[in-house]
Amino acid sequence: MGLKPVIIIGNGGHARVLVDILLLQKREIIGYTAPTEENNRYNVTYLGKDEEILKYHPQEIELVNALGSVSDTKLRANIFNIFKSKGYKFSTIIHPSAIISDTVILGEGVQIMAGVVIQPFAKIDDNTIVNTSTCIDHDCFIDKHCHIAPGCVLSGGIKIGESTHIGTGAKIIQNISIGKNVLVGAGSLVLRDIGDNRKVYGSPAKEVSK
Repeated sequence: MGLKPVIIIGNGGHARVLVDILLLQKREIIGYTAPTEENNRYNVTYLGKDEEILKYHPQEIELVNALGSVSDTKLRANIFNIFKSKGYKFSTIIHPSAIISDTVILGEGVQIMAGVVIQPFAKIDDNTIVNTSTCIDHDCFIDKHCHIAPGCVLSGGIKIGESTHIGTGAKIIQNISIGKNVLVGAGSLVLRDIGDNRKVYGSPAKEVSK
């Protein structure tokens, strides 16, 4: 059985990257939903607001969560949870240039962008973005609804809690544990564990707020 056609939720910059991957994979795109029709650069059909998805039976389609995040993953998580509760499935999207060990476990709706490397026995949970040119080494665990921004380097054995954002170009040394709802600022160097609900920045990273 072939892959199901998809509906994309969102129309920002992250959506355009996902459309590009879907076109490379020759996936059928029914259209996209968003509050307005703005930013449609790929001539994908605008279906209307998210409620339009409910016209399609959950067994007929898959969804692509195209809401990115700059520092807060709540909206992306809400979209995922709402439509999962209605029986819909989210498509896992992997750019063909990504290098992923056969022992890696990917959850539902995970998105792996161009140039990503994921080493053996890593696990990435549902609805997480691993963005362009990020490197995730062996035995890392990344919980659901996270965003690992472009160019990050995660050494082996790192644990990252739910709904955490790791900013562009951040580096984390081996065996570090980072809690849930954490924001690690762009370019930071993380040398120590970080608790829940923290915001850290710098080299080495230090807490700037809760």
